[in-house]
Amino acid sequence: MQDNATEVTAAGIARLAGVGRAAVSNWRRRHADFPKPVGGTETSPSFALAEVESWLRKQGKLAEVPLRERVWQQLSGHPDGPVTALTHAGCVLLLIHDRPPVWLEVSAGSDERLVEMLPGALREVFTPRFGADSATGTPSATNSQTAMSTPSSVNTQGPVHTPTADRPPAVNALSTPVNPPATAAPHPAVHTPTAPELLPSAPLLRGVAELAAELGARQTFEFLLGRHLDANPRQYTLTPADLAGLMADLAGPARTVLDPACGTGALLRAAATRPDQKLYAQDSAPELAALTTLRLALHTWSTVRGATGDTLRADAHPQLHADAVLCHPPFNERNWGHDELAYDPRWEYGFPARTESELAWVQHALARLKDGGAGVLLMPPAAASRRSGRRIRADLLRRGALRAVIALPVGAAPPYNIPLHLWVLRRPERAPAQPEVLLVDVGQFAGEGRGGPDWRAVREAVLDAWQAFGRPGRFTERPGLARALPVIELLDDDVDLAPARHLPPPSAADGAEQLTAVRELLGETLRLTADLTPPRADTAHPARWPLTTIGELARGGALMLRTGGNGGHARVPVLTDHDVLSGATPSGTLPESDEEPVLTEPGDVVVPVLGGGSVARVIDTATGGAALGRNLVLLRPDPAALDPWFLAGFLRGTANNRQASSYASTATRLDVRRLQLPRLTLDEQRRYGERFRVLDEFERALRHAGRLGDQLVRGMYDGLTDGTVAPD
Repeated sequence: MQDNATEVTAAGIARLAGVGRAAVSNWRRRHADFPKPVGGTETSPSFALAEVESWLRKQGKLAEVPLRERVWQQLSGHPDGPVTALTHAGCVLLLIHDRPPVWLEVSAGSDERLVEMLPGALREVFTPRFGADSATGTPSATNSQTAMSTPSSVNTQGPVHTPTADRPPAVNALSTPVNPPATAAPHPAVHTPTAPELLPSAPLLRGVAELAAELGARQTFEFLLGRHLDANPRQYTLTPADLAGLMADLAGPARTVLDPACGTGALLRAAATRPDQKLYAQDSAPELAALTTLRLALHTWSTVRGATGDTLRADAHPQLHADAVLCHPPFNERNWGHDELAYDPRWEYGFPARTESELAWVQHALARLKDGGAGVLLMPPAAASRRSGRRIRADLLRRGALRAVIALPVGAAPPYNIPLHLWVLRRPERAPAQPEVLLVDVGQFAGEGRGGPDWRAVREAVLDAWQAFGRPGRFTERPGLARALPVIELLDDDVDLAPARHLPPPSAADGAEQLTAVRELLGETLRLTADLTPPRADTAHPARWPLTTIGELARGGALMLRTGGNGGHARVPVLTDHDVLSGATPSGTLPESDEEPVLTEPGDVVVPVLGGGSVARVIDTATGGAALGRNLVLLRPDPAALDPWFLAGFLRGTANNRQASSYASTATRLDVRRLQLPRLTLDEQRRYGERFRVLDEFERALRHAGRLGDQLVRGMYDGLTDGTVAPD
């Protein structure tokens, strides 16, 4: 029996029926018995899911909806909100994962029987998994309300922020409440829900169990959590899995691991490799702490101790001495507790300034490590050089607590335009006689566009340098990449730890070798360009073909015309108008919405509509599957009627574009439907299409040669000015 309180949007109805949103709008206008809205707004109403399904079934319009889509609609339209629904689903999935026979017994019978028996069954699972506190009952009404109202962003304790900007969405969790109470005590992250709280979720829980039988309990929770995160991109900013894995590897094997700003649990998931581990997590967003604790329990058989609370003000694990601490703290926080925590014993290396919240997190991590334990924190680059933190940095260096500073490439994590740092800590067992610090800069491995860094190269370079630094003997310097520096050389007035300021440039031999490789590649590309140069053009009389337009071809079914959207729910690369104009790979993103994205296929022709340029791009297998971005029109020709290269070539004609363009005061817009094509047989189209294809290959070779030429010129300037290349 479906819960009438579960709501669904017009986009959800479209997915249920396998139609577009326009069809749903037509049904609402044409059918007087279409279900009335029960919520939402006038422009974006929501409907009772049970009523919608009944109407669609009666009309014969209900598509065969995949089980995972039906469960997601139940979760996203839950009357108490998707976070509550997802938490209840996680509790049941953990029960199914740990004690499947108990779930079968509990779920037999009515929904009322299910919710009456479920709390007791959950307590039997929560006690060994999360500790006795989680099994005692639900949080107080005040705490429960806070859990539902805390603003979201990923890293409750901490998003990745620019040092100078207002706080954007966080990186690892939901955002901290704007003014967290100074004396807020920590609470266990997961509490046993009561029968009245579970009753609205009963139909969802049965659907979740059915999906778990198909996918598995852990995979089901990952699917639902992933859809929830995708549906709220402005509230959550995820820590990349590659970065989390690198941080866990730097910390090394550990039996007890703490993340005091756990967010979605990416760091602890990367560290969880053994069943005898103990994972400790805390986050100031109650809902996120609960979801992460459940996620970790489903991911591993390790003991999980999750807690809710502001870590700096109300530490949930004050007696812990962990083997490793992994953390992505909030950046640029002014309200971190500076006034209340002036005499806190954690400030062993100095009391952080109000503007140095990151150094408070560094010292919190050191305070929770056992002697010899390792900590790895993601830090903003400003923390390595701000004058207000120089005394603490100096003491961290002198006492051997700061072991390495690693500059990551741009694009490693949000905010993607800043090269973030990793700080590797070690709680000193004794002060080293001649301490050294490892400085690494892997910025050279940044990727092009928004594709992210070359994580394989980053990982190999960082771990190789870190392992070599830990071995006895003198560290072999790696120019431009890594250097072990005696601490005494850094203890000046600035105590600046930015790796780029202390690493020697690449050796002349390396620089010359790289430039030689670029020069050889440029030579090969230029030779290819010469081979692809079009032959001499023979004079011909102007052709007088009968013409048709794109609009006529679309109406006749010879091609399909689609426009780029403003959003979508699919997590795929997005082909932007800039990508089309520059011949680049898909580099964009779409904001999250219920709109169905338009996905490209090989053989499609994509045309930008702004800018006045004569450009059309044929989609190949490498670009196929990307979502179509804004200000682009996609033409999908019928292969039996139109050759795609013939279509793209004639669309690029200057005169053709001029007659199909309109002009505003500041922009030129192309009306693709007015673009013209000659009416030719398919064989004639293919003759022209082959010539257009060769021209396109020549154009791409020219672009590649231009990029290599720029790289060679820049490398020569840099080499001559830094002394790595001789002038003769």
